[in-house]
Amino acid sequence: MSDLAITALLIGSLFLILASGVWIGLTLSGVAWIGMQLFSSRPAGDAMAVTIWGSSSSWTLTALPLFIWMGEILFRTRLSQDMFRGLAPWVQSLPGRLLHTNVVGCAIFAAVSGSSAATCATIGKMTLPELTRRGYPDHMVVGTLAGASTLGLLIPPSIIMIVYGVTAEVSISQLFIAGVLPGVLLAALFSGYIMLWALRHPDQVPKSDTRMSLAQKLSESRALIPVVLLIAAVLGSIYTGLATATEAAAVGVVGSLVLSAVQGSLSWTSFREALMGATRLYCMIALILAGAAFLTLAMGYIGLPRHLAEWIASLGLSRAQLIVALAIFYIVLGCFLDGISMVVLTMGVIMPTVQAAGIDTLWFGVFVVLVVEMAQITPPVGFNLFVLQGMTGRHLPWIAKVTLPMFGLMCAAVALIYLVPGIVTWLPQQMTVR
Repeated sequence: MSDLAITALLIGSLFLILASGVWIGLTLSGVAWIGMQLFSSRPAGDAMAVTIWGSSSSWTLTALPLFIWMGEILFRTRLSQDMFRGLAPWVQSLPGRLLHTNVVGCAIFAAVSGSSAATCATIGKMTLPELTRRGYPDHMVVGTLAGASTLGLLIPPSIIMIVYGVTAEVSISQLFIAGVLPGVLLAALFSGYIMLWALRHPDQVPKSDTRMSLAQKLSESRALIPVVLLIAAVLGSIYTGLATATEAAAVGVVGSLVLSAVQGSLSWTSFREALMGATRLYCMIALILAGAAFLTLAMGYIGLPRHLAEWIASLGLSRAQLIVALAIFYIVLGCFLDGISMVVLTMGVIMPTVQAAGIDTLWFGVFVVLVVEMAQITPPVGFNLFVLQGMTGRHLPWIAKVTLPMFGLMCAAVALIYLVPGIVTWLPQQMTVR
């Protein structure tokens, strides 16, 4: 049977099982089992047991449930209200005024969350009613929130970076460091777009209702101190080499519990809800990772990754053409799968090709996160769009339409990190030198 026929059979099986409503993790394991039974001499049951146990018992993966738990705890605090009060005085003088709270608020919360959906929901609770009440246009409020909330995937600690680091065997700490400057770049592009829009449509930007002295602004900014301290504790421990990503995640959980207790939002009910929410989300991710690990092993035995790499090499694509092809591939795939599934499903096949092309796996990790961010705001499976639909009651096509400018800015960010790879690699190199 030819490689093309085997690939078509496995892809057909994948979509057929997914269409029947089976969970993604079980679907991946099922497709892997079919491939090994039909096209490999190794017993599929033995390979499944060994691979799933090995992927589930990874020490590096321990950081994932801890960061998820930290985000769940903070989701139930008054953090979003405090952030708005602390940020609003500083953005009043910028073109676009309080629309910038979407971008800056998402960037700050992303540094303690790691989840795009959690960032969207938390900051949305703060900005959607407040900005709507003050008369800001709905399309700008929703569009900028949808785009800026994807920073939850890029600005560390990032759940998707942990998943990529585990599947591609790349240092998670290095990935976290590499994501800082691209995250700042993307946030700057979003804010720049808001400024340009405000300068072109000054009549649609509500006037500032209050003027504050510097002392008053500083007084209001006290509300930001707890979250800044938590960010410093989590990321500072990683960047200074005092803690691994897993140890820093534990620091984050303890810090978020303390912050929640100080704010008076920590109760037995909120603690249990946060723990159960994190458990459910991690179990879903762990099942997907286990299934993907088994599928990767099966693909290795069948030889598809090697043949695909050889086929792509035979096309004679330049590095730029390969990056463009992969970007289009991930954007299209993101129309049907969530980000974590995209990463774990493709790494086993894509990584040999990437390495053969001489692409830095650390740089490629940030590239993948950026294109997965795009998938968060592309229908029909755009999780940020679903979150905003539930919060605003708007139709999905309208939300997707007002988010298009943010999608274009993400494409520009991908082009910039390709043209200037130092945006990704410079900071990790400086940390390594130290």
